[in-house]
Amino acid sequence: MRIIEIFHSVQGEGPLTGVRTSFVRTARCNLRCAWCDTTYSFGPGVERSIPSILRTVARHRTRHVCLTGGEPLLQRESLDLVRALADREYTTVIETGGSLDVTPYLDVPRVVLSVDVKCPSSKMQARNRWANLPKLRADDVLKFVIQDAVDYAYAKRTRGEYAGPAAVVFQPVWGSDAGRLADWVLADRLDVRVMLQEHKVLWGDVPGR
Repeated sequence: MRIIEIFHSVQGEGPLTGVRTSFVRTARCNLRCAWCDTTYSFGPGVERSIPSILRTVARHRTRHVCLTGGEPLLQRESLDLVRALADREYTTVIETGGSLDVTPYLDVPRVVLSVDVKCPSSKMQARNRWANLPKLRADDVLKFVIQDAVDYAYAKRTRGEYAGPAAVVFQPVWGSDAGRLADWVLADRLDVRVMLQEHKVLWGDVPGR
């Protein structure tokens, strides 16, 4: 697999926020979101074997792994990795940009899918793979990263059309007005979770944290 970095931190997003986690960041991405905070993952990375990755993860002594990117679904070896992690009783959160098919990962035990719906400010909304949404399960996450009122209206409309069981997260773009987003959700009484990126609250916009 082509890997950018493997590091030990706390999960900063989604329902497992705050949980000590081993992060595996894969190389390359097929999207170019306008507000992307991990552009360093666009590069080729370093080739790592799955046994090598597993050894590094084991040194962190946690039962939680986050497979992120970049876009981890671009690499066919990602499926082999999450299967190997499941065999070792790790719970793996896969963070995907939502443009690629999640179907191959649905039958892997202990996998939680965190799937983005790209809003207009990302400039990538045309790449959303809507066929993914009906496949999400109760333990999965449907995430909207929101920068402004246009994004909020788009996310609110999409949320209204989604009837599945996955948790729905509205996450402000880092540096935007998070309180304003929370006020909008409260005023509209939306059944969503407003969540910040906890790792950035703790350490700022630092790679590998």
